[in-house]
Amino acid sequence: MHEASLMTGLMRRIDEIAKAERAQRITSVSVWLGSLSHMSGKHFEEHFERAAAGTLAEGARLEVTISDDMHDVRAQEILLTSVEVEN
Repeated sequence: MHEASLMTGLMRRIDEIAKAERAQRITSVSVWLGSLSHMSGKHFEEHFERAAAGTLAEGARLEVTISDDMHDVRAQEILLTSVEVEN
């Protein structure tokens, strides 16, 4: 259930960016996974694909950077680092 709420929040932010940019579709999404976020790259990708289905982000290229720094103040976070759109 934790992953579902994270993905809902992430997709909300992506949707807000798409609306602000008047995007026709999202072409790329980049995220940073903290070392304590409890998400592997593959696990995140599966959840992202499911959450993006039927949205402007469906089929977007996903770039995931995974931190190994457990002492980073953001170690528990998942951060949206960039969104590329097509107008």
